[in-house]
Amino acid sequence: MERYTCSSSSQITHIIILMRLFVFMSATLVHGQGTRVGFYATTCPRAESIVSSTVATHFRSNTAIAPALLRMHFHDCFVRGCDASVLIDGSKTEKTAQPNLGLRGYEVIDDAKTQLEAACPGIVSCTDILALAARDSVVLTGGRSWLVPTGRGDGRVSLASETTDLRGFRESIDSQKQKFSAKGLNTQDLVVLVGKHIQKDTPCQFFSYRLYNFNGTASSDPSINASFLPQLQALCPQNGDGTKRVAFDTGSENRFDASFFTNLRNGRGILESDQKLWTDASTRAIVQRFLGITGLAAFNVEFGRSMVKMSNTGVKTGTDGEIRKICSAINS
Repeated sequence: MERYTCSSSSQITHIIILMRLFVFMSATLVHGQGTRVGFYATTCPRAESIVSSTVATHFRSNTAIAPALLRMHFHDCFVRGCDASVLIDGSKTEKTAQPNLGLRGYEVIDDAKTQLEAACPGIVSCTDILALAARDSVVLTGGRSWLVPTGRGDGRVSLASETTDLRGFRESIDSQKQKFSAKGLNTQDLVVLVGKHIQKDTPCQFFSYRLYNFNGTASSDPSINASFLPQLQALCPQNGDGTKRVAFDTGSENRFDASFFTNLRNGRGILESDQKLWTDASTRAIVQRFLGITGLAAFNVEFGRSMVKMSNTGVKTGTDGEIRKICSAINS
C-alpha cells in the first residue's frame, strides 16, 4: 500500500484549510455584494432616520408626496432594475418618457441626499434613499412598516426608450404577468403592488376612451359600474381637458388601505388595466383575498413582502454601480 509521508500529509491538510478559507471568503463576498438589512449600520448609522425625517417633513406640507414617492420607486425598479435611473436628468432619460412625466417627489430625494452627503459623504446611494422613502411613505399613510434591505448602487444609464417595461393603462393581464415575471415577480406580487395604487391620480386621457366609445361600440366599457359612470363623465367630459387628473381611491387618496380592491369588485376601477384584475379569473381570486377587514390585514403583510422582492430587482453592486454625489446626475 502507498504510504503518505508527514510532508505530504501536511500539504494535504494545508490544501484543505485553503479550500475551506476560499469557500468562506467566497460566501462572505457574495453576501457583501448583495443587499441586507442594516447595511449602513456602521458606515452611516443615521441613514434611515435621516430619510425618514426628510420624508415626514415634506409629507406634513404636502400629503400627496407619499403616493408619489411610492410610484417613483415602482417606476425606477421596472426599468433597468432598482438603480435610481429614473432620477437622472437629460434630454432622453427615463424622466422624459410619457409614463414618467407625471412623477413627483424628486425634491424629497434630493433633500435627503443633501443631508446624507453632509453626514456621510459618498456612502448612501440614491437608490437606497428611494427604497427607504417608499417604505416611509406607506407608514406615514397608515400602512405597516417592513425592513428594507439596503446596499444598492446607483446606475449610470437612463434611457426613455426602455420605459416600455412599465405596465400600460390598457394592458392585458397576460401582458402584465409577463412584465412582472421578467422581474422575478409572480401574479400575487402583481395584484399586491398595484393594490395600493402606485399613483394617487391619473389624467382623463388615460381612461376617457372607456366612457364614451369603448372599442368603437359607441357606448361605455360594460365593466364600469352604471352608477359610477356619470361621475366619471362629469369629471372627464367628452372632448374635454385630457390633462385633468382624477383620484383613484375616492375618499382614501392619502390613506394606506385596501379600498382599491373594493373599488374593483364594485366596477369602480379607473384604469382598464386595473379593472381587468377583477374581470380576469386568474387574478380575481387574489383580489378577493384582500377584501374586508381580514383582507386588509393580509394585504398589509403581503405588500411589504412584495415591495422587498421588487426592490431587489436588478440591483447594481460592486463596479456595476456607483454612489452618486447628486441624484440627478451620474458621477463624472
